[in-house]
Amino acid sequence: MSFSFRAIRFRFLPGVGLLAALLLAGPAAARLVAADQNPEAATGYADRTLVRAHDFMAATANPLATQAAYRMLARHGSAADAAIAAQLVLTLVEPQSSGLGGGAFLMYHDAEQGRLHAYDGRETAPAAATPDRFMADGQPLPMRMAINSGLSVGTPGVLRLLETMHREHGKLPWAELFKPAIELAQQGFPVSPRLHGLLAENRALRDQPAAAAYFLDPDGEPWPVGHLLKNPQLAQVFQLLASQGADAFYHGSIGRDIVAAVQAHPVPGDLSMEDLAAYRVEEREPLCGTYRIYRLCGMPPPSSGTLAILQMLNVLQPYEIRHLEPGSLAAVHLFSEAGRLAYADRDYYVGDPAFVDVPLEGLLDPDYLDDRSALIDPEYSMGMAAPGRPPGMQAEPGQDQALDLPSTSHIVAVDAQGNALSMTTSIEQAFGSKIFVRGFLLNNQLTDFSLSPEDKAGRQVANRLEAGKRPRSSMAPMVVYRGDKPYIVLGSPGGSAIINYVAKVLVGVLDWHLDIQQAISLPNMGSRNRQTELEADTALESLAEPLRLMGHEVNIMAFPSGLNGIVLDAQGLSGGTDPRREGLVLGD
Repeated sequence: MSFSFRAIRFRFLPGVGLLAALLLAGPAAARLVAADQNPEAATGYADRTLVRAHDFMAATANPLATQAAYRMLARHGSAADAAIAAQLVLTLVEPQSSGLGGGAFLMYHDAEQGRLHAYDGRETAPAAATPDRFMADGQPLPMRMAINSGLSVGTPGVLRLLETMHREHGKLPWAELFKPAIELAQQGFPVSPRLHGLLAENRALRDQPAAAAYFLDPDGEPWPVGHLLKNPQLAQVFQLLASQGADAFYHGSIGRDIVAAVQAHPVPGDLSMEDLAAYRVEEREPLCGTYRIYRLCGMPPPSSGTLAILQMLNVLQPYEIRHLEPGSLAAVHLFSEAGRLAYADRDYYVGDPAFVDVPLEGLLDPDYLDDRSALIDPEYSMGMAAPGRPPGMQAEPGQDQALDLPSTSHIVAVDAQGNALSMTTSIEQAFGSKIFVRGFLLNNQLTDFSLSPEDKAGRQVANRLEAGKRPRSSMAPMVVYRGDKPYIVLGSPGGSAIINYVAKVLVGVLDWHLDIQQAISLPNMGSRNRQTELEADTALESLAEPLRLMGHEVNIMAFPSGLNGIVLDAQGLSGGTDPRREGLVLGD
């Protein structure tokens, strides 16, 4: 295998029929771009090197958030403490992606208990919500109209999740965890290139007076890179939460202001104080499966991420992708075909298990996955895959084409006691609903439901909107075990493409034996059961024509992930962060 961080060199296996002929006709260029385009960030592509540590480590999408996490770990805090401090800072410095107004999924390995916890802090639909919420004259609203409205706001869950985490796994005082975020909000932080780029691209913020007054200068232009941006309103919110806990948000003045802002929007929503008061974090049974010698665990539904990744890897296993080169035509073809099959099932079957019967056991049944794997032709694309019929399926749902939107963030942390955390956190689309309340943005997660409750055949879709329901997600915070010890903690933002991003890294580490940074830095690829997507300005571009000859419809696109991961092995801790974002890994 030939691999380096700055360039990918391809060595293809002989004897693969059409694949070999295509490669002879159009050999792959050996290059990896120095400046990948990232439409979410417009910050370019930065080299990353593997970070090693012995005792503890954290990685987030923003250096200031990583520094806050490191500060807690250095004070003998737990991985939970580190993630809480990081999330509070991300609310301030990466407001486009996550924050108090959103939700999260979190996996936590408790070293003392020897147990993995799965916490669901996903938003819920208001009690007044109905399935036709985003319908008008029998047609779904345009996505932009649905997002930028009070209708899109779900009951935020992230703060209850942080409080739950601290109560069950925290070591430092609750108020201590707020100090980095309070200091930054009061003293100001420099506007980053990524934040500036997103502000420049997002015209919808200008239509929301409270958001525009904070994010834009007096001339209505985004604050320049390096501008010291202060947020005294958010500092006051943090101080209130530090002293009074999450009840100040869910029962007090913060919640009342949230509800008022949602209901005052020109397209008002129906979020109520009763919805906030009723919100509960769900602790779920982790969804685990095997791949080779490893046990891979993550969130069960309403997230589809872990399920789809387990399906992909097990569908790939008979094709021995571990013997193929990273970035080879054969590897990209097989990876994309496995994705088609997994996304077909994801779109069809997955929803909130409190409302729909998700045939999890059947979808992961070895015989079922063998049958799905046999649908892959090593030399030609199947095109759009149909969902399978897993054993145990109770009812046939409608076909759902809802797509998660890509603005999200991911945190990983390992503390000195061996506790390990993987948390994916989101307000959904960039800047969420654009509704800005007391220094933070509210989510638009309800557009993760299918906008239409029925498909063209009149069948109800599993991910239709219903009161109190949690929308389907592709978020995939994962913990990989080797034996009974955590080996990898990993996750990514990226909307529905999260599944492909995380699966790519797992193949990179588990099959291709790359280090975590090399695997994260691999060009992104895959299919979401539509086109085969290749990351623009990478070596994969040269595979476009060979793939088209194999029946793929190819889309070369900016494909920005935001992966963060840590490997725990005999040498200690090694961490990687996505070169497509501004992230940082720190550890001792």
